[in-house]
Amino acid sequence: MNLEKNILDRFLRYTAVDTMSDPDALASQHPSTDGQWDLLRMLEKELRQLGIEDVLLDSNGVVSANMKANKEGLPSIAFMAHVDTASDCNGNHVKARIVNDYDGEDIKLSSKLTLDVKSNPELSKYKGETVIVTDGTSLLGADDKAGVAEIMAAVETLVSDPSIKHGPVQIFFTSDEETGCGMDYFPMDRFSSEACYTADGGVRYVVETECFNAATVDVHFTGVSAHLGSAKNRMVNAVTMASHFISAIPQAQSPEATDGRDGYWCPYSIEGSAADVKVKLFLRDFDYDKLLDRIEALRSLAQTVGKLFAGGVVAFKSKVSYRNMNEACLKNPKATELLFKAGEQLGMPLRTELIRGGTDGARLAEKGIPCPNLFTGGDNYHSLKEWAALPAMADGARLIVQIIRCWAQD
Repeated sequence: MNLEKNILDRFLRYTAVDTMSDPDALASQHPSTDGQWDLLRMLEKELRQLGIEDVLLDSNGVVSANMKANKEGLPSIAFMAHVDTASDCNGNHVKARIVNDYDGEDIKLSSKLTLDVKSNPELSKYKGETVIVTDGTSLLGADDKAGVAEIMAAVETLVSDPSIKHGPVQIFFTSDEETGCGMDYFPMDRFSSEACYTADGGVRYVVETECFNAATVDVHFTGVSAHLGSAKNRMVNAVTMASHFISAIPQAQSPEATDGRDGYWCPYSIEGSAADVKVKLFLRDFDYDKLLDRIEALRSLAQTVGKLFAGGVVAFKSKVSYRNMNEACLKNPKATELLFKAGEQLGMPLRTELIRGGTDGARLAEKGIPCPNLFTGGDNYHSLKEWAALPAMADGARLIVQIIRCWAQD
């Protein structure tokens, strides 16, 4: 099997399906968009065509497949990727463009948009190779269709080469990961593996075992309406209440002012009028206790604003979205150890970085299941300048296969 051609064909096929998720539609349907169903059905069919008998597409938009062991007594491991693409910019009607024998120069995507090497130094590593870009009107969808293609190519490699010994291998394709709801309906009753690897990373050779702890806070400010001409001592302006609340949040701890291991507070959306305002905030921290401190600080701030504006009402609600997956990886180090062993055997200089975000694997980690995240070869995610390198994508698939070998050898 020509691995690069297999991955490229799959990737182009998958990116042609409109799977941009829609957070506003989640209240009425899951997955949030019909296109995700189209790709999920395609993957279900392709897995069956590869000879995998136990394949299920459930009513919540998750494909799960159990590949039988070809050697007894070996542990079961799992691999997971998501089919949806982000809605930060247009993610539908993707027109991927293949750049063969890349010349190392800037790539003009459209009359208005150029993928420049200065801002994308990773590009220069692929001179003479094949890269895939957008036409400047949509993101590419490498997040996470590169991961989907690589897992599928790895499965086909196992099917076509029975000399690769392995225990049970589980495959999961989720929906609505980009909305934070990818694991809300995960079929834990189908999960039976010792570890799971998400193929949802980016730059070649970067793997991740640590992510943010995350929380969402919703604050509802209710004011008192009055005619503006006779508002004195009557009106309580909810917009003013919300403005005081937001302005008290440290700007120095915002997403745009932090990096590395810094946590942050992020007022993400605000809507309403003088009578009623709703504010949504995202909180992130690598330390779970500090995340809880951030929640309580906002709760205290909201209560203070309520006291400052007599007659106004403030309602506060918080929810922890996901936990740092490093806790499970440290308690069960085998998954990470065998990941690096696989990289060493392939001559891949794997290195770890922090995820200033999360993956579906973080929700599995809450249950004690180690879930390292693997590179997929994409870059500039959630952007019209998103691109992917085919050699890196092929390496991603090779790493998956080698991880399976290492679990069989251990």
